[in-house]
Amino acid sequence: MTDTNAQHRAIGGTRPFARFEWIIAGRYLRARRKEAFISVIASLTMVGVAIGVATLIVVMSVMNGFRGELLDKILGLNGHFTAYPIESQFTDYKATIDELETIEGVKFAVYFVEGQVLASGRGSSTGVSVRGMDEENLKKLELLYNSAEQGGFDQWDDSKGVAIGYRLAQNLGLGLGDQVQIINPEGTMTPFGSTPQIRSYPVNVIYNLGMVEFDSFYMYMPLEPAQDYFKMVDEVLKPGMGPLDPLASDEEIDAAYERIPRATAAEIFLDDPDSVNLVRPRIEARDDIRPMILTSWQQRNETFFSALQVERVVMFTILSMIILVAAFNIISSLIMLVKDKAADIAVLRTMGATRGSIMRIFSITGTAIGVIGTLAGTVIGLIVAANAEALRASISNLLGVALFPPEVFFLSSLPSRTDPVEVTVVVCMALGLSFLATLYPAWRAAQYDPVEALRYE
Repeated sequence: MTDTNAQHRAIGGTRPFARFEWIIAGRYLRARRKEAFISVIASLTMVGVAIGVATLIVVMSVMNGFRGELLDKILGLNGHFTAYPIESQFTDYKATIDELETIEGVKFAVYFVEGQVLASGRGSSTGVSVRGMDEENLKKLELLYNSAEQGGFDQWDDSKGVAIGYRLAQNLGLGLGDQVQIINPEGTMTPFGSTPQIRSYPVNVIYNLGMVEFDSFYMYMPLEPAQDYFKMVDEVLKPGMGPLDPLASDEEIDAAYERIPRATAAEIFLDDPDSVNLVRPRIEARDDIRPMILTSWQQRNETFFSALQVERVVMFTILSMIILVAAFNIISSLIMLVKDKAADIAVLRTMGATRGSIMRIFSITGTAIGVIGTLAGTVIGLIVAANAEALRASISNLLGVALFPPEVFFLSSLPSRTDPVEVTVVVCMALGLSFLATLYPAWRAAQYDPVEALRYE
């Protein structure tokens, strides 16, 4: 009896996770030469877990970056609501904007004139969307106002020129100061039909928003020239003025008529982009604001962002399979280790080790493989995610191939935004699968009969 107690004390007793259990588990991770094959399998399993975790972190960070950047760019130029007037011409746009900005949840609002034209440069033409805005409203769009690479928006109202994206400038072969010709098919009516309206404007600003669609499709113009070009100005007789003499001079005509400019629509920007359903009833309930049709950014981009969310879920599911496969490798490597250590298990049992101790030894061994792989993968994934654009540019230059071309992926650079919550979920999932993978081999090891094991040694 005394000898048995001494044996129990020699191995640390049966206390869970006793020191001897950690020592033996650590010894099994450092295999001897004859066990090199098992060691190689364990090492490859660690690498598999690390690759799975790193890949998942990088892909999820890039997907988050794409969604975040696209959302910032889209909502940085286009409002959370686009308000189109109904029932009458939008001549009271300034008063409407002032009233909208008093509503709770509304950050600011802008008005604009918009039309589709054909833009021509040095031997090249393309369809563009022209938006007329004054400097006061442009300053509210900080993303656009601060994106000028050449020229600037200072004294914009008096510039009489246009602002174009750098990609549009490249497509048309234009530089700062060059003339861009814009053609509007809805021109002047003549007895022979409508003649296109053709005008040229100097390029005063070349901006770079970092989003292909905006940099290659949008052209900005001061508000008054845009209203004149798109015939958004009505000439009406001033109150109290009677019919003019047919022989009246130009000065008399100008004095008798009043210019009433119009706007196309208004963009409403909110404090919180996700509060559109909360703010919409507040806008519609205001009797002092003209009737308008409100279209939210969620409605305009529903298909695009839904597809992006589905792709995100699918990528997470597929890449999680890498970690699952690595977990199965933990099972196979532990089963081989258990068979190889049958004699050691028998000796430990005869020295007083319980079945629970044997299970914990092999659970620690397998879990350690998963922990090391997970930690390595997390570090690698965070480093790659933080330097995604630099790595993309380096690989593109090295191979001479455009990775993630902006024409396909909308953005000029590869964005990456790491979400700590998602990283935590990935790490916990990897550790959980690694631990679950150890249970069956550890249970098999605990079921070994020491007598039978030693009989064949």
